[in-house]
Amino acid sequence: MTTFDDIRDIEAEALPTRFARGWHCLGLERDFADGEPHTVHAFGQKLVVWAASDGTLNVLDAYCRHMGGDLSRGSVVGDAIACPFHAWRWGGDGRCAGIPYARRVPLRARTAAWPTAQQDGMLFVWNDPEGNPPPEDVTVPRIPGATSDEWTDWYWFSTTIEGANCREIVDNVVDMAHFFYVHYSFPTYFKNIFEEHTATQIMHGVAREDVRRPQADSGAPTVLGNTSVATYHGPSFMIDELTYHYGDGDVNSVLVTCHYPVSPDSFVLQYGVVVEKAAHLGDSAPQVAAKMGDFIRIGFEQDVEIWRHKARIDNPLLCEEDGPVYQLRRWYEQFYVDAAEVRPEMTERFEFEIDTTRPNEAWRAEIEANVARRRVAAGERPA
Repeated sequence: MTTFDDIRDIEAEALPTRFARGWHCLGLERDFADGEPHTVHAFGQKLVVWAASDGTLNVLDAYCRHMGGDLSRGSVVGDAIACPFHAWRWGGDGRCAGIPYARRVPLRARTAAWPTAQQDGMLFVWNDPEGNPPPEDVTVPRIPGATSDEWTDWYWFSTTIEGANCREIVDNVVDMAHFFYVHYSFPTYFKNIFEEHTATQIMHGVAREDVRRPQADSGAPTVLGNTSVATYHGPSFMIDELTYHYGDGDVNSVLVTCHYPVSPDSFVLQYGVVVEKAAHLGDSAPQVAAKMGDFIRIGFEQDVEIWRHKARIDNPLLCEEDGPVYQLRRWYEQFYVDAAEVRPEMTERFEFEIDTTRPNEAWRAEIEANVARRRVAAGERPA
């Protein structure tokens, strides 16, 4: 009989009230470049994003410091954003650029302007609860394929997750087993490396015979496996150099997974893919990118369903084949404390490789059973 003392309780502290320090991607530049103001709910507040005449994207607190009008419901006038209440105009630097009915602008007419960066077709904002500017050595590396004619354009998705903290998605960096059960992958090699503000996942995998990928419907060659090197650069932006191996050649792609917090228990998840226009793909690279993105979306939708219903757990009960969850969370903590409180154990190099022997044996048996059941359902004789 199980006694009360034998039961392991789930422990969970209150959700953090501050938001992670670092660069956060708000989305693709093209989605903000239409000459209109855009509302973005992030970091527990409302922001306004608009494009200046030279294409520079600006981000301000959405509420006008005059009488509280919502700038995101205003209009773009020249390079400024005009409040819909009294037409006070604000520049991207946070200074009031003019008041149509006033002789002069008050000396203290300033609002909060967010540091921004535009790179590889994406808009980033810097968040720091201490109000410090981004350090020069904390950057997101460029993605050569995103600006090359030899690669496709971004195939992009965005969804809002309610009822979950963004730590849930970061946990996936070390969670090898969920790739089999949620994303229909078969990992054969899995390693993590944490160092400074980066967290890397290296994964090799083979194809699953019991999963029908979207490419199969188009008569495309069967996928043999994949190789992935995925790195979080800071708390919320991951670049995955993802190669799928086919019988007629490799398909190189870059998958970006990123998020920004809306509130302590909600966040916007975004992900996009670009594909190299390899010779053996002919003119089909954009279609390959779309099919790849659609398949990735299926996995993320299952992730989202899990996040929306799972419990937050600070003391996960782990087995030997689980990844270094506690070490990852220690790395992740550096973004939630003041810069002066970042401890060496949060940033020093850590490596961990999972022994995939037992998982691969179990997964191979499960796949064979799935294939056998499908054949029986189709009226075929068992082998």
